[in-house]
Amino acid sequence: MKLFYHATGLLAAFCLMCAILVTAVEAVVYWNDGYFEKEYRKYNVLRHVPMEMNSLLYVTEEMMDYLRGDRKDLNIQVPINGRIQEFFNEKEKRHMNDVKELFLAAERLRTQGLWTAALAGLLLLWRRQIGILLRTLQWGVGLFLAAVGTIAFLAAASFTKYFTWFHLLLFDNNDWLLNPATDRLINIVPEGFFRDTAFFIAGIFLAAAFLLWLAARLLDKRFVN
Repeated sequence: MKLFYHATGLLAAFCLMCAILVTAVEAVVYWNDGYFEKEYRKYNVLRHVPMEMNSLLYVTEEMMDYLRGDRKDLNIQVPINGRIQEFFNEKEKRHMNDVKELFLAAERLRTQGLWTAALAGLLLLWRRQIGILLRTLQWGVGLFLAAVGTIAFLAAASFTKYFTWFHLLLFDNNDWLLNPATDRLINIVPEGFFRDTAFFIAGIFLAAAFLLWLAARLLDKRFVN
């Protein structure tokens, strides 16, 4: 029975880690006011896309609404090079539809993960296994942090390689292979943008995960040991 309790606690830990990771992504791209404008200015994207910053930020806001399912399409017209044009071409729209499916799947994963973690935790509390719950939370968080830390280290050493692997793993077509000469999307979010965003997300995730580990550790020492 102890093995079952330990497995249940580890399940709760891993589900919480997945939920925290999804929330870290959301925190960077949805809750961080001014983040996109800061990155656009950092990489001087308007040099490659002849439009006003306000128009680009409008496109970005509508694009992010689309990724959350709050907008039904990406038919967005804005002034570009002095005349009203569609911002996204058909290839970009197909790719962003694939990205939207990932976003929505991640939100479902977070919801399911939180429910699973809550049920697993309640089961252990009901069975008076708070010590196992707190210790398996520490173990699970530690293992997850080690895995994410390893991935972050590898990505820092060769971001382009792992960025490519990430796309090959998640997408079953070549729509993500955009051309700067014909596709505006890659010009407004160059690889540097994704590098900054990935490490920003990793920082938030690692900080939140460490706080969870620390809380479980302190409670373990206070109420169990």
